[in-house]
Amino acid sequence: MKFEDLLSEINGFGRFQKMVLCINFFGRFSLACHFLLGNFIAVIPSHHCSISSLDADEIFENLTQEERLTVSIPVQDDGTPASCHMFSYPQFHLLSNSSSPSEVAVVQCQNGWEYDNNMFISTLATQWDLVCDKRALSRLTTTIFFIGVMFGAAAFGSLSAMFGRKPMLLVSHMLGMGFGLCSTFSSSFIMFAVLRFFTGFTITGSVIISTILNVEWVSIEHRKLVGVIDSLAWTFAFMSFPMIAYFIRDWKWLTIAISLPTIISIITWWWIPESARWLIANGRVDKAYYYLRKCAVMNQKQEVIVSIKPEDLAKIIVTDRGNRKYSYLDLVRTPKMRRLALLTGITWFAVATVAYGISFNISSFGLNMYLTQFVYGAIEIPAKLSIYYLLDKFGRRITQAGSLLFAGISLMINIFIPKDKSVVRTVIAVLGKGCSATSFGTVILYSSELYPTVVRQNGMGYTSFVARLGVSVAPLILQSDDVWSYFSQVILSSLGLSAAFVAYLLPETRGRCLPETIEDIEGIRKGTDDSPLQDKKNDVKEGSRLKWKDSLIVQNT
Repeated sequence: MKFEDLLSEINGFGRFQKMVLCINFFGRFSLACHFLLGNFIAVIPSHHCSISSLDADEIFENLTQEERLTVSIPVQDDGTPASCHMFSYPQFHLLSNSSSPSEVAVVQCQNGWEYDNNMFISTLATQWDLVCDKRALSRLTTTIFFIGVMFGAAAFGSLSAMFGRKPMLLVSHMLGMGFGLCSTFSSSFIMFAVLRFFTGFTITGSVIISTILNVEWVSIEHRKLVGVIDSLAWTFAFMSFPMIAYFIRDWKWLTIAISLPTIISIITWWWIPESARWLIANGRVDKAYYYLRKCAVMNQKQEVIVSIKPEDLAKIIVTDRGNRKYSYLDLVRTPKMRRLALLTGITWFAVATVAYGISFNISSFGLNMYLTQFVYGAIEIPAKLSIYYLLDKFGRRITQAGSLLFAGISLMINIFIPKDKSVVRTVIAVLGKGCSATSFGTVILYSSELYPTVVRQNGMGYTSFVARLGVSVAPLILQSDDVWSYFSQVILSSLGLSAAFVAYLLPETRGRCLPETIEDIEGIRKGTDDSPLQDKKNDVKEGSRLKWKDSLIVQNT
């Protein structure tokens, strides 16, 4: 008996699977919010040099606040006070002459800064004066966080393959919440940056592990729906987070507010099952039987599991059962696996860079940043719901390549729209965000179907690593606008268009069983008559292709 057959017999999308989906759906809330946290806590509000020391000498005693700024701070071209400079001594003559003569000596701020707190009570910039020469450090925290996410993806991909999905999911939840809360007690910027790195490192395990669990517990025909539901979990968080940030304007309390919901994930973790595929592959058939029986009972299919004994599950896997440990090196040992790793790596890098390059760019359109972030999240609903139709109508490959293509075109169009057309530019950006959301929702499901079971967790860990590398460089790409105002749009557009071609080179997986071994990918595994399975595939008619694919033996997870 094949695992897919057994799963279908006990209902591959019953109440048991829906319970797992719901728990993992809400379990991603904190992770998604942490991904966007930098958009609000790293904001640099309007500021100017502090003149409190001059006020202490009572030389401004009879002056209004506006007059104090006039004699102390030079004026920029747009009429606002300079952010990083002040006069070397008060210029009282400016009270009668509003012009600021160029020969007046100015110096850098001597006594810190005063910040406009109308929008934010506290940010990283106001906490540690990350302005002027230190301005880049505020955005750097986002990159540091995603570098942690990048290494965490690789680590948890390997650890969950060795120790199981369920225990490592709990580790991710607990440590992610712990480091997130500890970061709010940071006494220095360096301490905060280190804790943000470890927050990203630990919290990312929840998404890659839950994705694999969802895919491995549902039947083939429902994997598409599961992929859409998975991606909508991010949308739910992306829409909720700007509303939370709107009411919580202090960076410490905002961080606490998005970290604490993980407690719910820790509590509901007790109802999360271990992957039966992984248990069988590692020879733990009794435990696999326990979870399969729970699934059958909850799905009201007890009569099916009664006829099966734990030792029968051992027959599902006839090779590689616990005899070999797979690693990331197995992704590049053979020719077709190397090609698969290269193509999926490039695709994930571009998908993540483009998606977050758009998501992080919420303040450059001249509109309300909370509204822009909310709209960015809202557009994902129709974009991701369309995935369900697109994957069935056009398949994974066309949907992936097409969504990347249109995202790149949207970014290219914005290059030619003047900056003063903020509404038009925002509308185009929102359309591009929708296309990138479709691309992201597709690539998660697509990759989990492309990699064979024995290295699937390693494959997802690798692609997540590459994706987080893309996300970590996205803030740096946006900073390139300091060189040329459209530079970031050119880079992101080029990435989207190039990756569309790369994604088109990937094989289609619609309606096919999950590959189980590396030999399945290479097409060299032997059938029962000792002939290569790849040759058998060529001998059958196209209408019998899925029937032949079902004859593959499940190997490992």
